[in-house]
Amino acid sequence: MLRLGRYLCPLGMLLLPLSAPGFDYATPALSPESGSGFEEKPGWATESFAVVAANPLAADAGEQILEAGGNAIDAAIAVQMVLALVEPQSSGIGGGGFMLHFDGRKVTAFDGRETAPAGADETLFLDDAGKPLAFMEAVTSGRSVGVPGVVKMLEKAHDQYGRLDWETLFAPVITLAEDGFKVSPRLHQSLADDDYLPRNPAARAFYYTDDGDALPVGDTLTNPALAAMLEDIARHGSGAFYRGSIASDLADRVQSQASPGTLTVDDLDAYTAKVREPLCTPWQRWDVCGFPPPSSGHLTIMQTLGLLAHEPMARAPLNNGAPGSDWLHRFIEASRLAFADRNRYIGDPAFVEAPGGDWQTLLAPAYLQKRAELISRDKSLGESVSPGQPGELDVSLATPPRQPEYGTSHISIVDADGNAIAMTTSVEQAFGSRILADGGTGLAGGYLLNNQLTDFSFTPEVNGKPVANRVQPGKRPRSSMSPTLVFEHDTADADEASSRASIEGDGVGRFVASLGSPGGAAIIPYVAQTLVALRDWGLDAQQALALPHALTLGGDVYVEKGRVPEATRDALSERGHTLDDRELTSGLGVIVRQDDNTLFGGADPRREGVVMGDDVE
Repeated sequence: MLRLGRYLCPLGMLLLPLSAPGFDYATPALSPESGSGFEEKPGWATESFAVVAANPLAADAGEQILEAGGNAIDAAIAVQMVLALVEPQSSGIGGGGFMLHFDGRKVTAFDGRETAPAGADETLFLDDAGKPLAFMEAVTSGRSVGVPGVVKMLEKAHDQYGRLDWETLFAPVITLAEDGFKVSPRLHQSLADDDYLPRNPAARAFYYTDDGDALPVGDTLTNPALAAMLEDIARHGSGAFYRGSIASDLADRVQSQASPGTLTVDDLDAYTAKVREPLCTPWQRWDVCGFPPPSSGHLTIMQTLGLLAHEPMARAPLNNGAPGSDWLHRFIEASRLAFADRNRYIGDPAFVEAPGGDWQTLLAPAYLQKRAELISRDKSLGESVSPGQPGELDVSLATPPRQPEYGTSHISIVDADGNAIAMTTSVEQAFGSRILADGGTGLAGGYLLNNQLTDFSFTPEVNGKPVANRVQPGKRPRSSMSPTLVFEHDTADADEASSRASIEGDGVGRFVASLGSPGGAAIIPYVAQTLVALRDWGLDAQQALALPHALTLGGDVYVEKGRVPEATRDALSERGHTLDDRELTSGLGVIVRQDDNTLFGGADPRREGVVMGDDVE
């Protein structure tokens, strides 16, 4: 018997032609965890490397790559490709993503966000009368599909930092796609709950029984179309996706919908993944690094936390294992103020000017202190929160009407050399646009196209003023994805740290943590609360993820159903908050470096994720 990853398997089992010397992927003999409800998890201690991902098969692929000598970038590629197969409702090669990478010295931000086709304009989501389309009408159309970016992004990161051969990293997913994987409870439930996916004939034939029922839990599902496409990408690089038959098939499917989009093969060929400067913000003894626009995640998270820092009663202790009502009230009110600024100002920096010419104006301590003065101790601001004025703008911008945001999957990895990644990827809604593409293979299965363009504002202007996040050709829609890396501040003077809005991404100290979550716009409060729990409340990674959620995106307060104490709910209601019980299925993943230099990871108890690594306990 040969030990590969964490599993024993016969010598010679499932060896691929793509396998590189020293790496033979072995299909693990595991059953995915339950993906419904709330399932307590222990947290996982590892010796020198760790992977947290939304599905055990994906985490195992990353672990096997690390054990074979790969680094964090290599493992991230293997993990993401397996997620494309086993978690198609959340991410895949038809979508995009953001990756933060730490190489032991500096942080680099890789942008694989989708772009609007050259033929798209401000009227993309308006009907013939100039009114916004119904949201789901837009989602399930060709109009919603942006040019996918994740494959180009991963290749760009690999070209710069990868250690193993590119094609080696596809061995796990190709094996699983050809030989089959067990349908997990979460995939089954997602299929069963979706009213729109079965309307796509190819998806209905692939993901449902002849009677129209979702494939049952434990059913073995192969995906020969995806296997063929990924083998082509593995052998020939991203060009196999962005040109040739896969690209032609993608464009044809977008243009052949009843409500077609304009995406063409030229749009695919022209796509470029970008390398951006991360935003790194001092937060007392920590420096928190996140993604810049077109992500709104880091700016809105750090605005929220910065506003709390100016609130004298912000650090209320936990009450019966949940954040107390005093802290939650202030957290919710800080979120309202931060989301008001987000909705007015943030968009693709190639199209939208930052207030005062610098995104850091949104985090300036003096500005946050002034905004924090609006927070009352005993009364909610309600929905009528206006954005502030952090800096002058050449063009006066309008706040658009609210619209839904969804999506995503998160991966955190730390390798034995201390390299770390935080990567969040998405197809936006569950199963994206519900358009299944087989890449022109003619085989069963394939991948789902994103609906990321619905992250743009459907309304291009309000009262004659343009909306920052309106549709424009070549533009990247604003995102809430918030991959986050945390470092120790390199000075003991917390007051000095909090007096600055930013540091340089190559000036970070000792690595502390990697984290992120799916959840659409709710990603922002999910990550913000987790940071507070890790830094201020003395909780470990798993304890932090088990905390109940109560949050706002600017309107009602969403309260995690059945998990917030009645006394806390009553106290929030008395302050004027309108509560709405929801299943707040965050998918947080966290890896923390401990004082003895070992690692401890947590996976959200609301989803199927796990942590894997060496000497797991």
